[in-house]
Amino acid sequence: MTGSTERPLRADARRNRDKILAAAMRAFAAEGLDAHMERIAKDAGVGSATLYRNFPTREALIEAVYRNEVAQLCDAVPELLASQPPLQALRAWTRLFLDYVSAKYGMIDALRAIAATGSNPYGHSREMIHDAIAALMDACVAAGSIRADISASDVAAALEGIAVTSAAPEHRRRAERLLDLNLDGLRTLS
Repeated sequence: MTGSTERPLRADARRNRDKILAAAMRAFAAEGLDAHMERIAKDAGVGSATLYRNFPTREALIEAVYRNEVAQLCDAVPELLASQPPLQALRAWTRLFLDYVSAKYGMIDALRAIAATGSNPYGHSREMIHDAIAALMDACVAAGSIRADISASDVAAALEGIAVTSAAPEHRRRAERLLDLNLDGLRTLS
């Protein structure tokens, strides 16, 4: 993400940045803190100088990958709501949330290392995820498919709990079952 004081990136620079973020996501998910910056640059098809011009430190790259993944997760909401009934969109988004958390499973040590330096990679991300859940829930409430007395914060807490206990890939089935149980608890009684 570019800040409001930064100039927008040229199209080629934006493509390079996106390729770096995608390659870094794969590398950090697979190798955690052991991922080599030069390998990330090579996998992205850019030179090391391009990588370091965009992300001067490993921590800056890790944080950018994390924020990019959160943005992609949250940006999926309008498409899901446009293509599916609200309750199905909420269910589909919770699966995307599990994918997102599973992908971060290999990055957890790297994210903790960033947090230990005093940076907070989670701050704005929590708000974005909360807003995404709220938009989905508002659509479901408007459609009459879920109860109106449950807050987005409650659902976010449940999702975080499921994610924390079931983030490892070998627990995916269990996580989906827990998601279904939670979503069933949101439904209106008719």
